[in-house]
Amino acid sequence: MLETPKKIVAEPTIDLSAIEGDGAFPCPNCGLKISPEDLSDENYKVVETKIVKGELAELTIVCRKCDLKIRLTGFQQY
Repeated sequence: MLETPKKIVAEPTIDLSAIEGDGAFPCPNCGLKISPEDLSDENYKVVETKIVKGELAELTIVCRKCDLKIRLTGFQQY
């Protein structure tokens, strides 16, 4: 019998400014490593971007392993 990953109902928000290192984090649902340096689209897909005053304020991504939507905030403003 195939085991289905459990689904988190709420859309989690991850503040990237609170993550040390290269910004990689595990998916809150399945644990798949998601890294902002991974541009291959293998582990996640960007589904929505939010721009405020010409700056990236928020991204919504979907984990490719479990289909969980994750909101990312805390982008550095230069």
